[in-house]
Amino acid sequence: MHAQTIGRRGGPSEIPDRDRLPERAEGPVDAAVIGAGLIGLSIAWRLARAGLAVAVIERGRAGDGASLAATGMLAAAAEHEPGGEALSPLCLESQRLWHRFRDELEAESGLTIDYRREGTLVIALGRDEVERLRFRHELQRRDHLAVEWLSGPAVRAREPGLRPTVTAGLFCPDDHQVDPARVMAALRLAFRAAGGRLIEETAVTALTREAGRVTGIETTAGTVRAGTVVLASGAWAGEGNLVPDLALPVRPLKGQSMALQMTPRSGSLSHVVWTEQVHMAPKGDGSLIVGATVEETGFDPHLTAGGVFALLEGARRALPGVEEMRVSGVWSGFRPTSDDDAPILGEALPGLVLAAGHHRNGYLLAPVTAEAVSTLILRGETLPVAAPFGLSRFARVSGVPA
Repeated sequence: MHAQTIGRRGGPSEIPDRDRLPERAEGPVDAAVIGAGLIGLSIAWRLARAGLAVAVIERGRAGDGASLAATGMLAAAAEHEPGGEALSPLCLESQRLWHRFRDELEAESGLTIDYRREGTLVIALGRDEVERLRFRHELQRRDHLAVEWLSGPAVRAREPGLRPTVTAGLFCPDDHQVDPARVMAALRLAFRAAGGRLIEETAVTALTREAGRVTGIETTAGTVRAGTVVLASGAWAGEGNLVPDLALPVRPLKGQSMALQMTPRSGSLSHVVWTEQVHMAPKGDGSLIVGATVEETGFDPHLTAGGVFALLEGARRALPGVEEMRVSGVWSGFRPTSDDDAPILGEALPGLVLAAGHHRNGYLLAPVTAEAVSTLILRGETLPVAAPFGLSRFARVSGVPA
């Protein structure tokens, strides 16, 4: 079980082609992608539209891991933390690529993805949080991120429903958002329209190798020979059963989230709002996504009273109108987290490319990841902005061969 869900996750739950007959996992392809989440499908779509024969193999249903559990924030500035200076150029480049990615995805799928550009507010509630917010602001400015300091009244002028105890805020105008369910639905359609094969409910059991090169995969439904295999299985990439001779430092970091329904009585938000406890993201269908807890529990998917309470209390502390909102869904998911919270991109073995460990930034980093992996496969070149994120960086830190 990838995650536990009660009710809806926000966004459309109907996937247009979900009742399509399953495709067969056999025959040669140019690229086989393990994992039909956001990252895997984004890469596969880019490769297929470039003319390659591509198969994506997913042991469950597309997006059932972190991709449909996410909030869909594209938050290069709001997510920026101490120690994140090395990751910032990758985030900013992907944020720049998102506009083209959105336009092409919507055009080729025929669907809209609810791309919202109102920006993101990071707020301080009470005097104790203001100094920490000032520290964050200085860090953002030092790293040349687009951000504006706002007084408490200026924050409430933008979002009148927030409590009067909001004492300051940061406005991040370039931090936009999308609807994860809409993005995943669009990726399925665009990938298949480009000629890709999506093979669901099929487990990959082994890699096939010849003369030291990965040449394909064994699955529960047959063998797939491939010129290149891409490992994009999210939090499961570090399990080690597929590539026992590689130590992939990827683990699951559980998060619980919920969807509330905004009404005229309860009031609403127009921006994504971050507090020290939660983030709140309004969607085009009137829902408000509140997330997310951070729990080191392995692959335990269960929802907990403590997690749900933390979400509601964190949201209520900033937005009193949540008391009037109907709860329409609660769910959990697993962030694919690397040891340094940054993605692992590039060739790990001849014929095997990694795209894993995106932590909380999967939606933000999807376009640049697809660009980096497709450039590597199609032209044998490494994008300079992606070069620092190979697996070898962990060997340099630990002294142990990667």
